[in-house]
Amino acid sequence: MITVKDLKKSYAEKPALKGIDFAIKKGEIFGFLGPNGAGKTTTIKIVTGKLKADHGQAFIKNMNVTEEQKRIIPMVGVVPEQANLYERLTIKQNLEFFCRLYQVSFLNIDKYLELVELKEEENTKVKNLSKGMRQKVLLIRALLHDPEILFLDEPTSGLDPASAAGIHRILMNLNAEGKTIFLTSHNMEEVDKLCDRVAFLDDGEIVAAGSPEELKLKYSDKKIVVVIKTDNGSEERTLDITGSESADQIAEWIKADKIISIHSTESSLADIFVEITGRQVR
Repeated sequence: MITVKDLKKSYAEKPALKGIDFAIKKGEIFGFLGPNGAGKTTTIKIVTGKLKADHGQAFIKNMNVTEEQKRIIPMVGVVPEQANLYERLTIKQNLEFFCRLYQVSFLNIDKYLELVELKEEENTKVKNLSKGMRQKVLLIRALLHDPEILFLDEPTSGLDPASAAGIHRILMNLNAEGKTIFLTSHNMEEVDKLCDRVAFLDDGEIVAAGSPEELKLKYSDKKIVVVIKTDNGSEERTLDITGSESADQIAEWIKADKIISIHSTESSLADIFVEITGRQVR
């Protein structure tokens, strides 16, 4: 669905992308992760044809994004990080304007307003909306022409947990309908929940890629924590899971009815983010 080959881009001779490659299959939710300034938004702009690369190529359905814009535009919906709605217009007026721009029917407006629970607010001016509501309007706008691919740049940034969960449900439903989703996010729990595969971008280079499960196993420290009963209550013991000594010790504790709980110390995506990039998730 999306193929990127050796993309390079610099701003004032400072490299933003240093030759990245990746491919996304139809129906995947692909997480593109990295610290601020890593090159995520630049990549989205190049792949959607809004920015020209200095070197390399990007393809959507085997069409070069710089040569086939007229054919590609109807296939793509974009939710930018910064809301770019018309503040003085109502929700419905913003959406109708977009429909006219793309020459599509107004029929989907009510459908998506109901889906994101904004039907009762359709005549509210954008300037009076909360950030969560604005994000929902941006998502509707990106869906009105029924694109095959969605590009989402930090779609739940700054939202409360309930609003973010609502966006997650919508995205999972859209993905179940067959839409391919390209997602950037600093919310690692969100990424773990939604994404089939992820790539970590740092300083303009892809430094790790795979499914969340594969990456967590790769960066695991291969240890488990066992909580056992003691004379003074309980105590945690950390064991290496690669040796037979740990198995013997656990078997001994089980026979003595000492085990309270056992859990792994598997790395989270946030842990991996910090380990790979050397920076905290923000």
